Amino acid sequence: MPCHPGRRLLAVFVSIAALTSVVAAISIIGGTIPGPLPIFPSDNWWNVDITNAPVDSASASYITFIGPTKGMRPDFGGDVSPGSVQVYGFPYAVVDGTAALRTVQFQYADESDGVNHTTNQSFPFYPIPDEAIAQAHWVEGGEPGNLDLRSSSDRHLIMVDRDRRYLYELYNVFYDGSQWHAGSGAFFDLKTNGRRPDGWTSADAAGLPIFPGLARYDEVAAGRIAHALRFTCPVTRRAYVPPARHFASTQTDSFLPPMGMRVRLKAGVDISGFPADVQVLLTALKTYGMMVADNGGAFFVTGAPDPRWNDADIDTMKRLHAGDFEVVKMSGLVIP
Repeated sequence: MPCHPGRRLLAVFVSIAALTSVVAAISIIGGTIPGPLPIFPSDNWWNVDITNAPVDSASASYITFIGPTKGMRPDFGGDVSPGSVQVYGFPYAVVDGTAALRTVQFQYADESDGVNHTTNQSFPFYPIPDEAIAQAHWVEGGEPGNLDLRSSSDRHLIMVDRDRRYLYELYNVFYDGSQWHAGSGAFFDLKTNGRRPDGWTSADAAGLPIFPGLARYDEVAAGRIAHALRFTCPVTRRAYVPPARHFASTQTDSFLPPMGMRVRLKAGVDISGFPADVQVLLTALKTYGMMVADNGGAFFVTGAPDPRWNDADIDTMKRLHAGDFEVVKMSGLVIP
């Protein structure tokens, strides 16, 4: 997959209430993340320093399955092809506390937030920007929400409420002209360490939030990423390990990675020859590692689109291979 996601867009929508007052709700693609940072409390599993954590006894087996010579694939960058709306990576919208809440109809309503699980009825819950209906680049993949591409793309939509420090994530979205649809949806309070109910998916197969595992340009520009990243494997096991809460496979072979498995760039890997911005990313992979969050391309590490990424620099990450990593010791494996 090429490595060039999209441009940041700014959209402000204004509604006039009863001709007496004006309420301005702001939605910004790739907007400023509300502090304090990092996302979630400092002791959250995404933010734990695993530099000195022991290696899992089955590390070699997992890496052998992934393929020691399998190159890393950075699924983010800075460009949009001329005339194309296609973006690679996960865009996110930062909204304010006045954003209107929308009802979403779910395929997997029983494991989604914004649903009364007694009646199975959805209610207004998600602050989806109206721009996401017809404008490009708000939804993963780039095409607007009113195009039904659910059968060919994951179509994630991520929203951060900057005032309440809430995170909302939707999987496989489509706006049919009158209402939003999605495969599943999840809510996370960025001020707490709450997890999904055991066995529940989220907008990601592992039941984890997507947003805290993205590489973001603002962090790299500041010189430090203080959290783990997110990556995918083509085949996973019917199992998961905390902090994951869900599996996405019927296969039971013990050499297959479980959801939530965490890998770390080996301490002895020399990163001095990489561009300075990439060294920030690789230092994070040595310090915080990255977690298996979904089935997908082998060793695809994900980030957020931003026009300021230097694609030539980001492409140098492909020099790394799965054999440069090791699996951090796992505990609490759940085999349903």
